[in-house]
Amino acid sequence: MNTNLAVRYRIPILMAGFISLMFGMYIGLARLGWSFPLSSATQLALHGPLMVCGFLGTVISLERAVAIGERWAYSAPLASAAGAILLIAGINPSLGALLAVIASAILSVVSIKIFFMQRELFTFTLLIAALCWLLGCILWLCGFSLAQVLPWWMGFLIITIVGERLELSRFMRPTYGSKILFVFALLLFLAGAGCASLSAWPDFHLLSASLIAMMLWLMRNDIVRHTIKQQGLTRYIAAALICGYAWLLLAGVIGLSLPQLYAGSSYDAFTHAIFLGFVFSMIFGHAPIIFPAITKVKIPYHPSFYLPLILLQVSLLLRLSGDFIYMANLRKAGGILHVISIVLFILVLAVSVFRNKNKSL
Repeated sequence: MNTNLAVRYRIPILMAGFISLMFGMYIGLARLGWSFPLSSATQLALHGPLMVCGFLGTVISLERAVAIGERWAYSAPLASAAGAILLIAGINPSLGALLAVIASAILSVVSIKIFFMQRELFTFTLLIAALCWLLGCILWLCGFSLAQVLPWWMGFLIITIVGERLELSRFMRPTYGSKILFVFALLLFLAGAGCASLSAWPDFHLLSASLIAMMLWLMRNDIVRHTIKQQGLTRYIAAALICGYAWLLLAGVIGLSLPQLYAGSSYDAFTHAIFLGFVFSMIFGHAPIIFPAITKVKIPYHPSFYLPLILLQVSLLLRLSGDFIYMANLRKAGGILHVISIVLFILVLAVSVFRNKNKSL
């Protein structure tokens, strides 16, 4: 018997995630100095929670619920989406944080079940990622600063993406020694996240070393080395992945080489190289596959997919340049281009869908 949730019920959850994305970007621009009105100054602190929990947490847990095919699993994206809506509405932030804890706990249970269904290194890695989200949300609920919470939320996103790439790396038949090196990089990240989270102002040296180790492992074992030589959607995905790996490497170099990361400068560069450069490059690459799996709507490839991907890279170069040469206007320009690139990407996907529908009529 099919116990999966019908698509018509998945769409509102997905839309709530995108509402969170839009509000998160809006607050992000306000944080950069754009004169956008906010109902209260406390909303400035909601940029990270809305982007990580409200948008990415909802989409990832929704994708996982579709994969496991059981209705109870949809309570995870439902809880994260509801929490985000409460945050946007200005209702007790603690309630939004509590719903994020519930969402991440349910995703962890889903991940445990998937691991016992398929005991592989990649399913174990996805479980670790879910637990990172859970721990970060618990710390957030307990009143820890976002700087102390973010290492675990980084772990949630980075390790989730790495776990999904690890699944595909099976076709490359990594050796036993290679798998041991991957586990070492994973443990190094967890140790680094723990050190960063326990510090009054996070020390990212150990975590950054793990990022470099993970990136080098992926470049050696990921099938992207072969798919970049192909054409169409396969090559586009590979290009997006390579961009993401480059930003992850840069984040590792920034965090490892600097004695201390400073707010508004190197810390901004480090975090956005990860959350925007790595994570959103990966989203741009995988969206034509992920969203059809959730919505059952085909998104045919078109060369225009490269436009927002290129714009995203340019926007990050501007922002990071502004960070390191202390030019606020460059950071602001980079910020507005982030938003334009993401909105443009959504429009490009929508046009691709409508073009495909018109061809089928």
